[in-house]
Parts: sequence; C-alpha cells; structure tokens
Amino acid sequence: MTNLQQRQVEIITKIAAKAYQQPLLNSGFLFQQDVRDNFYYASYLFAASQDQTIPFEGDREQAKSKAEGVLLLLLELQDQQPESATYGHWPLNLFPSPEEASKNTLPVELMGSLMVIFYQRYAHEMSVSLRSSFDRTFHHIYQSNFYRKPLTAYNHHEAKYTAAKLIFGQLYEDKALLEDGFQSLRSTLERIQAVGMVEYSALPWFWHWVQAFTCAWELMKDEAIQTTLAEMLDYLWNVRATYYLGGAWAGAHSRIWPHDMPKDTNVLHDYVQFGDFSLPDHMPRTEYAGFLAYEASEAIKAKALNRFVPTEVKRQVPKQVGQGLHDHDVLHSYLYLTESFAVGGMYERIAEFDNEQHRWDVCLPLCATPGVNHAYFFHPGNKFSEGDLRHQNEYVDVLFHRNVIMASYQIPEDQSDQIIGCLPVGEWVEETNGLFGLCGQVYMAVYMDQPFQREVQLDRSVVTSKGNKNAVVIECMDKLAAQAKGIVNLQQFVSCMNTKQPDYQTSKEAFNLTYTNLSEEILVLSCGPDREITRLVNDQPVDLTTYTVA
Repeated sequence: MTNLQQRQVEIITKIAAKAYQQPLLNSGFLFQQDVRDNFYYASYLFAASQDQTIPFEGDREQAKSKAEGVLLLLLELQDQQPESATYGHWPLNLFPSPEEASKNTLPVELMGSLMVIFYQRYAHEMSVSLRSSFDRTFHHIYQSNFYRKPLTAYNHHEAKYTAAKLIFGQLYEDKALLEDGFQSLRSTLERIQAVGMVEYSALPWFWHWVQAFTCAWELMKDEAIQTTLAEMLDYLWNVRATYYLGGAWAGAHSRIWPHDMPKDTNVLHDYVQFGDFSLPDHMPRTEYAGFLAYEASEAIKAKALNRFVPTEVKRQVPKQVGQGLHDHDVLHSYLYLTESFAVGGMYERIAEFDNEQHRWDVCLPLCATPGVNHAYFFHPGNKFSEGDLRHQNEYVDVLFHRNVIMASYQIPEDQSDQIIGCLPVGEWVEETNGLFGLCGQVYMAVYMDQPFQREVQLDRSVVTSKGNKNAVVIECMDKLAAQAKGIVNLQQFVSCMNTKQPDYQTSKEAFNLTYTNLSEEILVLSCGPDREITRLVNDQPVDLTTYTVA
C-alpha cells in the first residue's frame, strides 16, 4: 500500500467511525441538511464494513446494514417519473421531511457519477435489493439527460456534465454520448490551457472538477479518452500545486465558503495528495477523497512541497467567457510564496456569484497556528453577515510587491465607513499606528491609517477600523530573515517596524499611500480624482503586461 493509499484509508476509517457512531434521524437518514452527505458517509461506512484492510472498531455486519439502509432510502428519493420536470434529481436539503423536500439540480451533478464508481467497486458485496436500486437509479440518471448541455461557461457545472457524459456513455454503451463527452473534454482542456480558469481558486468547486474527472479517469476503458483525462488532471493538480502552502490555498479566490476562509478546512484531497500536514478531526466536506485519487507527478508534488526558494507567481485569468486576452478582458493575480508564508491577491475586483470573491491575504501553512491561517482586511459588501468574514465590497485598491501588501479603502460617504480585518492567533503588540505580531514562524507588521479596535477570539483576532478614507499596509518576514537583520524577538521587530511608518496623504480628490519596505524599496499606491490608480515600485510602474496565463 502506497503512502497515498494509506492516507485514503485513514480518511475512510475516520469517516466510517463517525457514520457508525452517529444515531440515525427519525427519517432513517444520517443528515437532514445535505442529501449528499448521507451518500458520502454511508459509502465510507459500507467500505469499512467490507474491506478487512480498513481498521474498524465496530460490528461490521451492523455497519453494513446501517449503510445499506441509508443508501436505500437515498436512492428512493430520486425522482423516477420520466414526465417530471425534475426527472432523475434528488432534493438537496431534506426539509421539512425527505418526502416533502423539493428536488434540486445540484446533487446528481457530482453524486451521480460517484455512485457509479462506488457501485462498480462494491456491487458484489451489496444485497440484491441495493444492487437493483442502484441499477434503477443509473437508468433514470442516464435517461434524464441532465448532462446534455453545451459548453458555454466552462465552469464546475459543465465539468461535471462532461464527466457524466463519459461515465454514462460508457456504462450504457452510448457511442454518441461518449463521443460528445470526449469532445467536451477536449474543448474544456483546450480552453483552460489557452486562457485559464474563470473560476480561479474557486472552493469547493475546484474539488468538484478534480473528483468528476478523476472518477471518469478511473472508470474509463477507452485509452485515448483516459489519456486526455490524465492531461486534464495534470493541469488541475499543477494549478493546485502553484497556490499550495502546507495544506493552505494561498492568494485570491473567485468563490469561497465559510469553511475556506479564514481557515482552510476543505483539505482532504490535499491531504491524500501531499500529506504534509495532520489530518484534521473536523471534515466539513468529506465527498470522495478516500475513494478517488490521481497521483500527481513528482514535479508537481515538488512544486507544492518545496518552498525553500521564494517564488513570485504572476498570472492572468479570463474575466468572463467569450472574451479574448486583452488588457480589459482579464484579471491579474499576484502571489509571493515562501516556506513560511504567502502574500498576494487579485488586482481587480469582480462581482462573482454571491459576491464571494476573496481579494487578498497573507496565508500561513495550516500547521503554523492553532487557529485561522489567513490575515486580511475588507470593506463589507452585499450578503455580508456578522461572524462570516466574506462578501467584500468594491472599494479597495491594491499593490502587491513580494512580502508587502498595500490596500487603500476610499469609501463613498453613503456606504458603511468600517473595514474589518482578521488576524491569526499569535503574540501581538498593539501600537497607535498598527499591530505587530509573531504568528508561528512569521513576523507581521500591520499598519492602519485610522484608529482601530481588536477583539481577541479563541482562534483569531478581529480588527475593525472606521473612516471613509483608510488604508492598510502589511509587511511579513520569517524568523530566519529577521535574524539576518538582527531581530531575534517580537519586541525588536516592533522597534524596527515602528521606524517604517507609511505616509498617508489625503485630500478630497485623491489619496496617496507611500511605504518604504525593509529592503528600502519605495512603494506608492495612489488614487486620483477620476479613480485613476497609480502603482509604483522605486518610481517604476507595476507592469501587469508581463503576467502569463494561469
């Protein structure tokens, strides 16, 4: 058994134990919130009950019976009426009861394909009734044609449709559907290789790409299709490795959920692939990391795991489908990665779905601190709610340069004048002009133009600062770099950084922010009267034309 397979077994063992110990609801399900979790947990429990190589502390026959009971109930919830508008679909949430819950288009997209690989692995262990129920389910998925949609957005939905075309085309020997899926696969791969992914670093949807195409790759018998699927997975894992830092996902995200920010907790696929951090007890999205794995090349794994030499990643990604690679059509992403931290984000703001774009941050490896591992500030926007540090507004301009972030918040008078920050657990010193901390191996200087308040919580500090004209400057350095400058503790760092105050120049028409970093480089971020933005490093404009396709 390889190290990768051992990590999968570890995941199966943990999730199966939770499924075994968790009492069933009155409905007979394990979960009412998301129907897919019932499938995932029951799958892991069934696997542990049948595979003697998987450690399991419990009665395996009882475990199998419990898993089969949940799976049978789940399969019965599928709409199996061909004349129905929701034919082939399941409810998403089982409220007010499983029978009354409305059907939703989402569950079948990924769960339908994963069901096929589960069935093909474990059908010989299933009861006759469960095998028959799966057979009926697959027939209705295939006949529903939910996946027969053209490529228009090149997003995670279409990635899952493409995988479903391949999987069900092969399962039902539908050559036309299989060829349609192959063409969709080639077109998608060509598209993202040429211009990048519109859903840049979108979590958890990136993992849906990975799971869907890994599932198809494992099942596929056609050599040419499987080879192209491998090319797709190589591309995806190379993207992941580019922004990987000890289990964390560094840099800007087009979409995130609460379990993605300010702490990375959707990490099971990373754990299986890279294994350089401890498997957490809390697993908010189990999905199929324990069953599916496409092992990345040694070069890709080395990119993710070897951060000894600091790296700048300058990428452009498409702003929307159908546009070319012109300056006004693309976004520009910057990231500076070291062994201990990463700094960067997206230069442009865009209104993503549900306003979930995460613009910039400082990122630490998962093992660096006991709490959150991202530091960032934002002006709250549409859909923001207390305690959920997402949903940012548009009123920020940024400059990224290696270990420094500069952010200017010029907020209209009719908007809330408060910006919010999140900082990792660490040893922090408050000064009138900012905060200075040691978080794990990283010193952080966080300067703010306006007065601030800090609330210390168990797993983070939450900072608020009021003012329609505000700014934040952050500079990071690890302990080794600090020692090279004669800094051996936090107080010496505070003394040093207190001499590096940013210069804030404000008028009605303009805002000018200047900062000289520890390398004596002069950084300038200016916002003029007509919203024109100037970014200078040692009097030279920041050149975004050098950014390459992600």
